[in-house]
Amino acid sequence: MAAINLVSVENVSVSHGTRTLLDQVSLGLGEAERIGVVGLNGAGKSTLLRVLTKAEQPDSGRVTHRGGLRLGHLTQSVVFPDDALVRDVVIGSAWLPAAFGAEHEWAGDARIRTVLDGLGLHTIGLDAPVRPLSGGERRRVALAALLVRDTDLLVLDEPTNHLDVEGVAWLAEYLVGRRGGLLVVTHDRWFLDAVCTRTWEVTDGQVEQYEGGYAAWVLARAERSRQAAAAEERRQNLMRKELAWLRRGAPARTSKPKFRIEAANALIADVPEPRDTVQLKRLAGTRIGKQVYDVEDASLSFGDRTILNRVTWRIGPGDRYALVGVNGAGKSTLLRLLAEQNRPDSGEVKVGKTVKAAYLSQEVVELPPTLRVLEAVEEVARRLTVGDRDLTASQLAEMFGFSSARQWTPVGDLSGGERRRLQLLRLLMAGPNVLLLDEPTNDLDIDTLQALEDLLDSWPGTLVVVSHDRYLVERVTDQVWALLGDGALRMLTGGIDEYLQRRAAAGAGSGRPGPASSGAGSPAGVGDGSDTAADGEAAGLSAADQRAAKKELSRLERQIAKLEERERKLHDRLAEHSTDFAKVAELDAELRGLQAEREAAEESWLELSEHV
Repeated sequence: MAAINLVSVENVSVSHGTRTLLDQVSLGLGEAERIGVVGLNGAGKSTLLRVLTKAEQPDSGRVTHRGGLRLGHLTQSVVFPDDALVRDVVIGSAWLPAAFGAEHEWAGDARIRTVLDGLGLHTIGLDAPVRPLSGGERRRVALAALLVRDTDLLVLDEPTNHLDVEGVAWLAEYLVGRRGGLLVVTHDRWFLDAVCTRTWEVTDGQVEQYEGGYAAWVLARAERSRQAAAAEERRQNLMRKELAWLRRGAPARTSKPKFRIEAANALIADVPEPRDTVQLKRLAGTRIGKQVYDVEDASLSFGDRTILNRVTWRIGPGDRYALVGVNGAGKSTLLRLLAEQNRPDSGEVKVGKTVKAAYLSQEVVELPPTLRVLEAVEEVARRLTVGDRDLTASQLAEMFGFSSARQWTPVGDLSGGERRRLQLLRLLMAGPNVLLLDEPTNDLDIDTLQALEDLLDSWPGTLVVVSHDRYLVERVTDQVWALLGDGALRMLTGGIDEYLQRRAAAGAGSGRPGPASSGAGSPAGVGDGSDTAADGEAAGLSAADQRAAKKELSRLERQIAKLEERERKLHDRLAEHSTDFAKVAELDAELRGLQAEREAAEESWLELSEHV
């Protein structure tokens, strides 16, 4: 018997104004499928998610949910009650139906602690009010509230936004190990490859379906484009022949032309050579000179928190560096030092005389709302030379997803993602020889990301980029530098993988799980264990007492997990002997004793955790 879909979509159409986003779309989502949704900004990805979850009714067609479907939906904007605490949202019923009853029920559940640690909520605190939190922190709270609940289907709209590299790695590992269906809109290509088994592309009102994650989707889409081009070429050839035959009086038709197409060879026949780093550095050296940035013994603190501690860092012409680190480690601060927007408390930052830097911040700066897109670009420059290519403002705008018609749209009518693209485009048109990019992939769709990477690949300047997008980091940069929260800056020869290994080791050393251990992680704000030690001192515990308490906590966690497993087995036996009243009474007594033992262990865990 065929498995029943969790969600079935039949001939669904949706229009917003004059735009048709979904046109007679039919889909099915199975219970074990993990599907990534991709497409251009404004193509209808979020609309598709709202229709699938019944948050929005289609203009026509039908959406059917399996009976009793437990569904969790993370939207791009979340609204919580004004007086809610983090605890109320994640565990209580302030935003979703309550996940747990008494506090010891969730506190003793290892899965819940894994989610809280993995999303960095221990740095916020469960008793923190939600209202003053930043947008990124509120989204992490909302995501945690969904992950701790038992759902048959998770529908997530851009879940990796506001997560650092470590957080994205933890979330990917957690979702892969989770039971149930998953539907996720994301522009994070590494995440797509790591998590998704199928890909849906929303384009021109249709949803094209592909097997596999990002890499498989790119290959399949290229093959479809090649086949479409070959079909169009055949059609044009036939049309030309028909016209010629008509002019000649249409003699007897000859056999059709034969095409020998080898798909794999055709796909890679015109692949460009890898980036020539030596050549680009030589070109960069002629434009910039020998000195770009010399950071000498620089220190910077905010209050009692050390961001940089006597950091020395030299950046030369043509260097392409990525900066990674936990949230709050100082990545954006270091970038602003290079952009001369901040000054260190001690030490100095020397900037080369020929440096012409362009700094892209995480905020979308104000753009002239009355200008058209093309006018806003040409206001900066009309042409740009990248490598051996001479591009007009209109050509570059098209590369960044602004079609010929869209280039005449007033800036004030653009979406947030389009404004971000325009901001980046104007920076590039200024002809800088140094790019300082802080999370450049925010709000960019995959096609625009590919165009940006293609441009940066052949750009002969110095590049320093802060990004959680592993795909972009590994493609356009040559070295990875890490701020690990201790004020030091380290070069990682092993790249992102080495960074995650170091963070996992730091998490293990501080008594918190890392992203590669037990499916848990602590992506945000976890240092080298000093915060835990400080908490222990505040509680009046010596170092030896700290170690003993941590061992006891670990023992209690193992004990609670074993007791929970025994409870599950007892429930199965109760169901098996439901008609044997004597056996049921015996098993019920054993179950009550087991529950009392578990509650005592959970109470001990709660009391001990307050001191550690």
